Amino acid sequence: MKASNFIALTAAGIINAFGITFFLYPVNLYDSGISGTSMLLAQITPPNLSLSLFLILLNLPLFLYGYKKMGLPFTVYSVYSVFIYSLTSWLITDVFPVDVSIASPLAEQDLLLCAIFGGLISGIGSGLTIRFGGAIDGIEILAVLFAKKLGLSVGMFVMGYNVILYIAAGFIKSSWILPLYSIITYAAALKTVDFIASGLDKAKSAMIITNKSAEICDALSAEFGNGITVIGAKGYYSDKDKTLIYFVVNRFQINKVRNIVHKHDPHAYVTITEVSDVLRTEQYSEA
Repeated sequence: MKASNFIALTAAGIINAFGITFFLYPVNLYDSGISGTSMLLAQITPPNLSLSLFLILLNLPLFLYGYKKMGLPFTVYSVYSVFIYSLTSWLITDVFPVDVSIASPLAEQDLLLCAIFGGLISGIGSGLTIRFGGAIDGIEILAVLFAKKLGLSVGMFVMGYNVILYIAAGFIKSSWILPLYSIITYAAALKTVDFIASGLDKAKSAMIITNKSAEICDALSAEFGNGITVIGAKGYYSDKDKTLIYFVVNRFQINKVRNIVHKHDPHAYVTITEVSDVLRTEQYSEA
């Protein structure tokens, strides 16, 4: 575990709390997952049961329960992030001289602005937490532990949980306006988390099936200086030996790859796919 990660996670928790308490909570909009559940419970229970308390009570048991599955560093980072998130939320709502009880200090009662900016800012906090090794919402743990048993993907489990949460909020509050605006919050946060956690410049992998692997590999290596992996392959219909070239570049280099391949083998078969992350050890320098 790194000290620099804890510094980043501190910032992530503060950012997440700012988005929630300045934009969503004052106008009764809901975040997703356990955070959104905590906001709903804080609205319908006595005042002494605050948002920050529910964040701790609901999240910590989930992270501790998932310890064996997720490992010690992830659990420590996540618990720390939730603690900072909860502490900052309490400071903003109960200590600092700022009124977030009936309206957003920045967007007042504009539900659309609150939904968008609340989602964006909380998404930045959540994305930073993921990028630096943790999670700020226990819904991810529930998804990892139970999605497969229910025959669902992690993404489908989280989305299903949020749909149930927003439907419950609609019935409990006898209004569908706020849950519907909360869907905008969820969408904005989801895209922001993906952007922060994965970055703008996502890697792309090119798989090239060709009969002229030497020429193409020489040209790709000369142009980009990246490692290249060459795999023997065989055409099913032609029953001829071919070569599969696996090559990783960024999105801005894809056109160059296409041009190089087409120049040396116009009949090559090329597929381009998105890569979530690229890891490389010092001992292995090929792509």
